[in-house]
Amino acid sequence: MNRRIRNALTAGTERLTAWADLLDRINVFPVADGDTGRNLVVSLSPLRQAGDDPEQVRRSLLLSARGNSGNIAGQFFSHFLMAETPADFAETARTGRDQARQAVADPKPGTMLTLFDALADALAVPSSEAGEAGDEVDQVMHRLEASVKSTTGTLPELREAGVVDAGALGMFIFFEAFFHSLAGNGKIPVPVTERFGDHLAVSSGYALEKNMPDGEHCVNAVIRLEPDRKAEIDQRFREYADTAAVLKQNLGNGTGGADLFSGIGDSLVVTPDGDRLKIHLHTQNRAAVRRALESLGQVVDWDESDMADQTRQFREQEHRRQPIHIMTDAAGSLTREDARRWGFTLLDSYINVGEKSVPETSLSPSELYAAMRQGERVSTSQASVFERHQHYESVVSRYDRVLYLCVGSVYTGNYETAAAWKREYDPEDRLTVIDTGTASGRLAAVVMATARFAGGTDDPDAVVRFAERAVAAAEEYVFLDRLQYLARGGRLSKTGAFFGDLFHVK
Repeated sequence: MNRRIRNALTAGTERLTAWADLLDRINVFPVADGDTGRNLVVSLSPLRQAGDDPEQVRRSLLLSARGNSGNIAGQFFSHFLMAETPADFAETARTGRDQARQAVADPKPGTMLTLFDALADALAVPSSEAGEAGDEVDQVMHRLEASVKSTTGTLPELREAGVVDAGALGMFIFFEAFFHSLAGNGKIPVPVTERFGDHLAVSSGYALEKNMPDGEHCVNAVIRLEPDRKAEIDQRFREYADTAAVLKQNLGNGTGGADLFSGIGDSLVVTPDGDRLKIHLHTQNRAAVRRALESLGQVVDWDESDMADQTRQFREQEHRRQPIHIMTDAAGSLTREDARRWGFTLLDSYINVGEKSVPETSLSPSELYAAMRQGERVSTSQASVFERHQHYESVVSRYDRVLYLCVGSVYTGNYETAAAWKREYDPEDRLTVIDTGTASGRLAAVVMATARFAGGTDDPDAVVRFAERAVAAAEEYVFLDRLQYLARGGRLSKTGAFFGDLFHVK
């Protein structure tokens, strides 16, 4: 894969990560469960470190795809990334658009599919007609901006909530960084909040309860097809243009043509890949879905989430108001659930497990420790300066005052990076940065205490003073029962961990 394209894919993924919280806050379609941003980040994480082998990236996209938006986007990029040079984008965008649309059982206008249409149309214009590279990028982005804005008036749910489609906006955010990176531009000229400011907050009159799923789960599964079923499905794919309809309407389950998912699921997205199928759907009957999938072959991956619980959390965060917004690093061992409950923003570093690299709060402890037990190489890495700058811009552009309780500068360069950004881009002094000197549980205690205090006052300066006192007062004592995981993560030598555990050193 072309190095320029790899770098542009990285830039797009990092910018998407930085603005994911905003996408979650406006995610009301197809269900108001507030997870579009996080699903896109996890689903497209293979693009952040795309190697030379596009086929390997395609397989990684298949396995990592989560949620409705993540599966559709993953299908698009599985084809788009096959471009060897920028001259190939028109063809790969058209192919990706077509395949993404065919993967959806019930494609809707006013979603990211609409943006993919606009992208394919914009890239079909010969570059000689667009002038210089910067002008060409501007023309493409104007087309994409118009397509995102159109989503509010297209879907009734978005019109009632007063927002643009979260998935379409996520793809706009990605491609703005992608194309500016290709053009060699150092900075994206217009913040997202300036382009779409009137449509980035859910209307106070929007009734979330009306769109709340009752007992539904979001299921993502990968099936390795039995040979006879694969032959049958391949034949159906050749007969029907709509890939998802092969399973939704036309694939028999051994009874002569019955609907495989009749009455047990909707929002179906199907991604074929060799002898595997990736299935996404929303269902109230997980057991029935599992049986249906097992009739096709072996279920090799299964992930589910409670959509009603996510919707309740989404509703609660919209009613929370604080005089100053708190931001901190995920190095404080805080979770996304903590952030939603107390209303603060988490900035991730990355955990690298084998060839996989994901934001640290997107990797479950069970998955991490399972990988360590299997002997996989595990390490951590910092977000790029570009990604961190995008995080600061995202938060400061959405809140009047922001307090960044930063992991100690003795551990990372986050404090210096934030301070440098503030000097250059914060003339109104809206961002307050505190070097807490802490990490892990001690940082978590400071953040949680400050968030609780902020919920009971209207004075932003009082919150800052409280945080400074909390930093000075907080203490932490850690007792490790076993050292083997420190060794697996590179924090301790294998020999030291072995003898430490042997002699019960704490």
